[in-house]
Amino acid sequence: MAAESINPDGDELLMDELRRQARMTPSVGESELAGLLEKSARGDRTSQERLVAANLGLVIRLAEARGDKGLSMPDLVQEGSLGLFEAVRSFATSGEHDFESFAERRIGEQIDAAIAAEATAVRDAELLVAAANDYGRTEVLLRRTLGHDPSAAQIAEKLEWTVNRTQYVAQVVAEARRRHDEELLAILDADAIEDIDDALDA
Repeated sequence: MAAESINPDGDELLMDELRRQARMTPSVGESELAGLLEKSARGDRTSQERLVAANLGLVIRLAEARGDKGLSMPDLVQEGSLGLFEAVRSFATSGEHDFESFAERRIGEQIDAAIAAEATAVRDAELLVAAANDYGRTEVLLRRTLGHDPSAAQIAEKLEWTVNRTQYVAQVVAEARRRHDEELLAILDADAIEDIDDALDA
């Protein structure tokens, strides 16, 4: 899940390779298409792979049209390929008559669903960070006021949350603190090793 690609250069190299594959793959003629679709509906893997490969260019085109929506281009192509595979498997029993239109719709739906899921995940993460910050500030405030660690119920009352939500956020905060402590300890250990090395070199 990444709103920004971690390795844009690698993504572009991968996309170049996918575009090359799309150009090099022979198209499927009308006479061949019906047979491949019928076999694909029966689970013939070779026919399914032939149709997916032959329509990779369509997937790329639809992915590129949505390229600024939060997922990397390879991720969009991967999602679109899942939609294409489903279209290949289900077209023969769909009652549709135009495979390209059917496939385009399924590809688009799959990509759009992935984009929506990514946006929801990002939004949920942002809300969780905000909740963790609220929890941390309230915990400190109540500790100062009460003179001891507040209970989940006391924090929940202050924040006007349910106790269950408060306990969940408390677990998230505790895990974040644990990871921070481990990372800090690793840094300190590294510094200590460097100090020892420096002392030995002196």
